[in-house]
Amino acid sequence: MPSNPWSRRSFLRTAGVFGTAALALDPRRTARVEAASQSVAHMTPEAVAAEEFYWREVQLAFNLDRSLINLNNGFTCPMPRVALESVFRYMDMINMLPVHYQGMVASNAQTIRRRMANEFGCDPEEMALTRGASEALQIVQNGIDLKAGDEVITTEQDYPRMLTTWDQRMRREGIKVTRLQFPVPATQDFLYNMFEKAITPKTKVFHFTHITNLTAQLFPVKRLSRLARSKGIVTIVDGAHALGHFPFKLRDLECDAYGVSLHKWLLAPLGNGCLYVRKEMIPRFWPLQAAPEQQDNDIRKFESIGTHPWAIRAALGESLAFHQAIGAERKAARLRYLTLRWANALKNVPGIKILSDLSEPAQAWGVAAVTIEGADVRALARFLMSAYRIVAVPLVGGAPPNSVFDYQALRISPNVYTTLEEIDTFVEAMTVAAKEGVPETPEPIPAYPADVTV
Repeated sequence: MPSNPWSRRSFLRTAGVFGTAALALDPRRTARVEAASQSVAHMTPEAVAAEEFYWREVQLAFNLDRSLINLNNGFTCPMPRVALESVFRYMDMINMLPVHYQGMVASNAQTIRRRMANEFGCDPEEMALTRGASEALQIVQNGIDLKAGDEVITTEQDYPRMLTTWDQRMRREGIKVTRLQFPVPATQDFLYNMFEKAITPKTKVFHFTHITNLTAQLFPVKRLSRLARSKGIVTIVDGAHALGHFPFKLRDLECDAYGVSLHKWLLAPLGNGCLYVRKEMIPRFWPLQAAPEQQDNDIRKFESIGTHPWAIRAALGESLAFHQAIGAERKAARLRYLTLRWANALKNVPGIKILSDLSEPAQAWGVAAVTIEGADVRALARFLMSAYRIVAVPLVGGAPPNSVFDYQALRISPNVYTTLEEIDTFVEAMTVAAKEGVPETPEPIPAYPADVTV
């Protein structure tokens, strides 16, 4: 058998000759991560999750400000250097002669569509490339025919932009929007029964998240999709925080439409998203912007937006390759490992409460919510920033219907480039805050639910 081209010894020898800085500037970074992945291919994802040598190689693929600790990776993630450089390369190419090169780059989007469909488990003719989850979801939210009195069932803890979209249809067309509230965390059975009990003869759409952007509450997507189909109800799923975060196949979910922000967990350039629509459902949805009648059955009708940011779209291919180089199972296991590291360290600290269900591996990923009883989480976020330079988003709201949730928490979301030292610093900061109280600091931290892409 050929020898493994990658080993701890060869890495250290290379580092000794060229230094870490030279490795960080290596333009073949995805290939290096791929080689490192081959060297741990015999290990389980759970074992690799704890292999710091491997994850150091992944960390070196990013340009990051390590003077700050980024635990708000559920917002918009840094892209790997290879994707960033790809954006510049395509922009430079297009700029030389836009009328010529823009069309050339645009024609290559079909390759990205096919690769995305193959990776995430659907037909290429079911995968539309968009500019984010909000655009993807609004396409189907505004594209489905509804009349006055028809009912949409969603939840109070869905994303504000999507709730605003349904509210506009309610004001404009007289549809009914029912927002369900649920405790955090909630069981899969509770969520299923909640939707089942809410169905009326007027219910036409279920709209819910795969994993919420607030506390990472996981929904039973397949069960709800089957329930909906048995009642003639359309399912629209917000997957902004799911695709590229943990492994699953889109077709296996059995939903009708699924929208994603790829600049989150897939680490794509800002302005990338996708929309999956089950092939037989494509004719049911109008595009967001006008498309010719001959495209009624064509997934590309959902991409009719005029001039596209083609350089950003083309660079998506590099982010997908980087994701594949790590491997979906290894990536998910690492995110679970990082989350459980801080959660297990804090769960028995007096006053600290975790609002996410981390009891089962299938529900513990890279997002979880935590709070200190009696503390103002906005003040807590300011303390973390001022004293420890930790970036975390405070979730603050009152009782429905005045807000999308009725609790206070910090959403903590590490990523593959997060170090154990950064996680342990967060544990130290929270322990100090729980024991000594949260001092008031003057630096303002905006609190969700401002309508931003958290």
